[in-house]
Amino acid sequence: MLSDAEKICLKAIESCLPDRAVKEALGQKKLTGNIYLVAVGKAAFQMARAACEMVSIKRGIVISKYGHIPGRIDKVETYEAGHPVLDGNSLKATAEVIKMCSHLKKEDTVLFLLSGGASALFEKPLVSLEELQDISDQMLKKGLNITEINTIRKKLSMVKGGRFARLCKPAKVCSIILSDVLSDRLDIIGSGPTADDSSDGKDALQIIEKYQLNIREETLDLIIGSENIKVDNCDNIIIGSVKILCRNAMKEAEKLAYKAILIDDGIDCEAKDAGDLLYQNVRKHLSDKEKIALIMGGETTVKVKGKGLGGRNQELVLSQAEHLSGLDNVLIMSLGSDGTDGPTDAAGAYVDGNTLTRLREKGISLAETLKNNDSYHALEKIDALIKTGPTGTNVNDITIALISFPS
Repeated sequence: MLSDAEKICLKAIESCLPDRAVKEALGQKKLTGNIYLVAVGKAAFQMARAACEMVSIKRGIVISKYGHIPGRIDKVETYEAGHPVLDGNSLKATAEVIKMCSHLKKEDTVLFLLSGGASALFEKPLVSLEELQDISDQMLKKGLNITEINTIRKKLSMVKGGRFARLCKPAKVCSIILSDVLSDRLDIIGSGPTADDSSDGKDALQIIEKYQLNIREETLDLIIGSENIKVDNCDNIIIGSVKILCRNAMKEAEKLAYKAILIDDGIDCEAKDAGDLLYQNVRKHLSDKEKIALIMGGETTVKVKGKGLGGRNQELVLSQAEHLSGLDNVLIMSLGSDGTDGPTDAAGAYVDGNTLTRLREKGISLAETLKNNDSYHALEKIDALIKTGPTGTNVNDITIALISFPS
């Protein structure tokens, strides 16, 4: 089952690599004037390389997460920066983009390639770097979802919420987008650098109050008084999403003779709650006389209370180790499609009926591990982490439960 689970997840992720989709989108567009390429996000390098095979660019800039730029592209400068919390390199790289795009002509085109992770990688903040880092860290630790996080980010930025498209005027912008947002909302993907901002300062303030974020009064005033931007010089095209990821996972499962059942392709809740939902569905099929693959996609959250190391996918599967204990015909795996799960080098992990026993043999308390949010170290000690390295795409997470014939 472990081999099957890896094949299903990794083949589904591979089928969501943006190369072909980027080329197909550009094949239907006529870009005019000098073309300036800007690619931002975890899949930026892959998208930029594909684009440069289709169009001749004047100059290009790629900004991606550390370790996500594997080579060089002609006429393209590459930068690596911090994620999930931005750093000084995020600001330096963004400054180069602004310098390149601020004085273009009406006949020129900015080809903007956007993928998940862009919110941290692409930024010119209205507050200090240190303050924005602190706010970002608070939001991550308190378990805000991506829509809530990016609603606040937009109000503290000079490039988010449509501001980058406005900055490119009078040039036109063609934005090709790989979505890591469940609703595919243009103003939330990467915090919407080229999209109309559908939220206002009051929306952001409600989120701040809901989670009791510690933000200075001056910054709150800035958020409340922020301008809503309407974009009139950009064409936004979405080329990939978690729905496609789940659909492809179902096809791969069926190739391996599993009956594929989609549980949800828009999971948006606490990691443990998503794990519990999956296990509830596992119980329904435990005595079936056929192989079953239960599939979920989306992006969960974790309210960090401990000081350990982990990610949402690792926490999701580990939260189910006790439920699966003793079952020899069930395995659960959860992976981030970008190849990284939280601040770790793992894409995710798996658990099965032997996981709890193996943890106990290593002297590891499951309850204490979950309490300390230290899933990475526990799963590492039992060799249950899945490490893929950067995949070149980013369309949320894939979670599957495989059920074989009952013993």
